[in-house]
Amino acid sequence: MFEKFLKLITQYSPLSDDEVDFARTHFPIKKYEKNELIFQEGNIANSIYFILEGCVRLFYNVDGKEKTAFFYTEGKFMCANESFLKEIPARENFQALEDTTLIVIHKAIDIEMVKRFSNLEMVERLALIDELISSNRMIESFVTKSPSERYIDLLRTNRELFQRVHQQYIASYLGISPESLSRIRKRIAHNNL
Repeated sequence: MFEKFLKLITQYSPLSDDEVDFARTHFPIKKYEKNELIFQEGNIANSIYFILEGCVRLFYNVDGKEKTAFFYTEGKFMCANESFLKEIPARENFQALEDTTLIVIHKAIDIEMVKRFSNLEMVERLALIDELISSNRMIESFVTKSPSERYIDLLRTNRELFQRVHQQYIASYLGISPESLSRIRKRIAHNNL
């Protein structure tokens, strides 16, 4: 499983032999079952996660309802960034939507890693930048696009998600009801025939 991490991590930066050895010794692999919470709001984040296998949903509890904000799949980092950086209670939750395997990078290890290994530091920076860009695109889509346009964008950029994620989570992610999602899907399918 660690070899898969090395293969996926090279999309960010190549690692030296010393960096690979450090990662192998200090980055534990953790497995979560489908629907299991990986991280819960109210806790202080002390880890960054890298997804080796599976799919994870980022959601918020808003007035007693879960609002899906993002999905993470293989090869992506995830972290409750503000909590991690400022050591304050997190507002977000991470839930495995499939059986999921993660690499865990603990904050104490992260500090040591950044001091000793420039490529691992670059990986972390690029991962945080990648997450920031994804967040900005999500905000932009809610400001500039209709639910139908957001649905079409999701189909174009991450079609496989529709096979992996329950439709209620897709609807929540798009900011619409499951019934509205069903109508959009039928209308788009009809227009493509």
